Amino acid sequence: MVPDSDFPEPQRSDEAYFDPPERGREGFFDARLLRQRLTVLPNRSPLIFGTDDFVAGAMRAMQDQHRGCVLVSSDGTPGGQLAGIFTERDVLNKIIGQGRNPALVKLSEVMIADPEALPSDASVAWVLNKMSVGGFRHVPFVDDQGRIAFVVSVRDVVQFLVEAFPNEVLNLPPEFGAFHEPKRDGA
Repeated sequence: MVPDSDFPEPQRSDEAYFDPPERGREGFFDARLLRQRLTVLPNRSPLIFGTDDFVAGAMRAMQDQHRGCVLVSSDGTPGGQLAGIFTERDVLNKIIGQGRNPALVKLSEVMIADPEALPSDASVAWVLNKMSVGGFRHVPFVDDQGRIAFVVSVRDVVQFLVEAFPNEVLNLPPEFGAFHEPKRDGA
């Protein structure tokens, strides 16, 4: 096993990462990225509210900060225990879809209580597992005492992958299918 990892020891040494790719392996996904700890992912401090806070305030913060969720702690502080998560899906399905006034609804009434969370030392593979298997766009992380540490969004994972494969992602033609042969000078 790789130290601090859920994966078996890779067959090649770490120095091999810097070797030229094997013939026929160019452009392939490097599974070692999945073993990386979450510290490689971009993250921002989560928006944290209390169970007795009103949905309108959470919605306003999500909109102002361009976030897809708020985490709800037991006492409304960053050091509190994770009590729930309230997402943009909840806004659509539990507030707008039901014609409720967000200024009159408490987060405790519409949040997802006791959401699945991962320990803060989990790997990128665990984030992808929760997102894929659970259908989550946001995964909260907690410390060993269940206190909120941070949250990872699909956008964070996408940004990580773009940064890992900048040539393959950012050097595409302006439109799909618009491949242009280089112009050749001469005869």
